[in-house]
Amino acid sequence: MALENEMAEGSFWNSQDRAREVVQQVKVLKGWVEPYDDLTSRVQNAIELQELLAVEPDASMEQDLDADVAAIQTELEAFSLRTLLRQPDDVRDAQVEISAGAGGTEAQDWAQMLMRMYTRWAEKRGYTVDILDLSEGEEAGIKGAVLEIKGQYAYGFLKAESGVHRLVRISPFDAQARRHTSFASVFVYPVVNEEINIEVREEDIKMDVFRASGAGGQHVNKTSSAVRLTHIPTGIVTSSQQERSQLKNRGHAMKMLKNKLYQLELDKQMAAKAAMDANKMDVTFGSQIRSYVFQPYTMVNDHRTELKIADIEKVMLGGIDPFIEAWLKQSGDVPQGSAA
Repeated sequence: MALENEMAEGSFWNSQDRAREVVQQVKVLKGWVEPYDDLTSRVQNAIELQELLAVEPDASMEQDLDADVAAIQTELEAFSLRTLLRQPDDVRDAQVEISAGAGGTEAQDWAQMLMRMYTRWAEKRGYTVDILDLSEGEEAGIKGAVLEIKGQYAYGFLKAESGVHRLVRISPFDAQARRHTSFASVFVYPVVNEEINIEVREEDIKMDVFRASGAGGQHVNKTSSAVRLTHIPTGIVTSSQQERSQLKNRGHAMKMLKNKLYQLELDKQMAAKAAMDANKMDVTFGSQIRSYVFQPYTMVNDHRTELKIADIEKVMLGGIDPFIEAWLKQSGDVPQGSAA
């Protein structure tokens, strides 16, 4: 109510920064209140229909009620999962960076499988996915990719995925059908909104341009439109080759750089807390957070929470919410007794 009263004042838009802050707060609050009101109304309607069917049975209406209850249950679980998100940046969009580890084509194929998994997860939630950068493998798969997943709380959910993901399977690229172990790293950053000022001085940036290339080294175009930015003080490197315009690619690379610098600052602020929490894993390339085993049995095992799921196909189709929920409950970011 206080925010609505503030927005109703004639001087509300005099301060653009404050106005943007209030509008964002209202948007976040509506994102909680409206789904809650909708679920409450639908539950009440289902109860009333159940009471009616107890007096006047109707097979067709009973089927409709069962379908409604199942849908409500699914949405209630998703809503409950979101109540675990309490950090200021959780509401933001997410930048997901996927890189193939050592292992050549096998690892590059695994990186592409992970990219597909996160894309399908996002689509199921109604999020949108933009590819900011993509480097294809020589034979199959990808060397790396940067995705921007847009939707409320995308970062809050996906931050659980940062770390190294391990694949065990019989390689389709091995003529002798031997079992291979491959690795790919996933790092997730909050997308920095325009109203957050991340200062990047031009003199601190080294820009290189090169020709964008596809699989097998085939050139996407004949001009040097791809851009690589190196932030000299930190050594952070970002690149983009998705657009034919050098200017647009530079814009993408700059956005990725700001996201990484923002995350770097967050990491510094959280370093003391993380060092004191022995139960939290340091997210580095050497931190293996999850194994996906296709042979000799099927199992996805999260090494942080010890949650195991045998239906690996469902997981690869984007069914990663159980792992996210288990990690959020264990991470200690929410008070004990929070809804789950």
